[in-house]
Amino acid sequence: MFFATTKGKTKYTDINYSNMDEVFVLYGKETKGLPEWILEKYLNTKTIRIPMLPTLRSLNLSNSVAIITYEILRQKDFEGLEGISKYFDK
Repeated sequence: MFFATTKGKTKYTDINYSNMDEVFVLYGKETKGLPEWILEKYLNTKTIRIPMLPTLRSLNLSNSVAIITYEILRQKDFEGLEGISKYFDK
């Protein structure tokens, strides 16, 4: 279980997801982020962040989910996903 937050201590790309059977990422509300108690408990061990310019407050929630999910899938070599389109194959 990981907690995605702008206050995270680890870049989301620094985690090796490839050996994990299941990966869960919890995201907070777009307006408030994760609850304070979660940050206090897991800040140094389970939080991940997307690097951003210091002048940005945060990214859109759906964009953040897409970025992190894609990295997890990439590290797992897109297991179970169609890598090459068969659209024109007959």
